[in-house]
Amino acid sequence: MNAPMYVLLLLAVALANLPFLNNRLLGVFALKRKHFGHQLFELALAYVLVGLLAYVLESRAGAVHSQGTTFYVVTLLMFVVFAFPAFVWRYFWQNKHHQ
Repeated sequence: MNAPMYVLLLLAVALANLPFLNNRLLGVFALKRKHFGHQLFELALAYVLVGLLAYVLESRAGAVHSQGTTFYVVTLLMFVVFAFPAFVWRYFWQNKHHQ
């Protein structure tokens, strides 16, 4: 792996955790209460952004390979696994200590 791939991987981990670490929609718009639907929307948007960046990096390196459904399912599940630490912090650990 080269440097852009490491940066892409770190960016994917950061963007996957971001929806669960703040109470603002997309980190900008203040909400009275941010519920799971908002976080799911942000997670999907982050997945698309990371995918587009990966596509751009691959196209700069050479020919872009076509991918099937299996590739997208695996990358989506990997993105959800990246989000697990912040999800646990938000819904399990943080609420336990605020009661």
